[in-house]
Amino acid sequence: MDRTLRNFGVMLLAALIGGMLIACQSGCVNALAGAMYIIKGNDVDPEFPGLKSKRVAIVCRPVVELQYTTGNVHAEIARQLGILLRQHQSKIQIIDAQKVSEWTDEHEWTEFNEIGEALDADMVVGIDLEHFSIYQGQTLYQGKAQVAVQVIDMKDHGKIAFESHMPQLVYPPNTGVPTSEKPEEEFRRQFIKVLADRIGRYFYPHDATQDFARDSDSLN
Repeated sequence: MDRTLRNFGVMLLAALIGGMLIACQSGCVNALAGAMYIIKGNDVDPEFPGLKSKRVAIVCRPVVELQYTTGNVHAEIARQLGILLRQHQSKIQIIDAQKVSEWTDEHEWTEFNEIGEALDADMVVGIDLEHFSIYQGQTLYQGKAQVAVQVIDMKDHGKIAFESHMPQLVYPPNTGVPTSEKPEEEFRRQFIKVLADRIGRYFYPHDATQDFARDSDSLN
């Protein structure tokens, strides 16, 4: 009788262990995913993390058609991107935006790597501003922008290390903001910050759910 009970106990223990293994096989993936979510949240990794620990020049230039219609928007985009990169990258040296602006204003240049060479940069983030507007009709703000981005590696003979043609950015994405609700300059600054952040996402982790709040943020 004792032997029978012992055998039954062994079989029961084996069944319990087997059940636990099966449960683990089906649930461990979900558990692991949950743990990763707790660690990383909704963060998405950058496409190009190679600016870390580098001396970086940021240059934004408008296409010819925009040179006389967007004012100083291109310089403000570059300045704001530099601020965001410093906030998100602890080991990065951004060349002063004023120094970059002064050099580009005082010299004739056609290629981004000319600026990198002149200012002794490791990397140049070059932004071509192809479209920029903040009005949808006469009584609504809605920012629209189109940019092409490239990173030039000055330590690799000025080769292009990364490039992307960003999809058109529309802000707010679903509705315009009445011009009576805020001054034009305030909306322009707000849109430039959104655009700079969208460019910055190429280089630092970002929250995948962040865009869902864009419409409500634009009204504040």
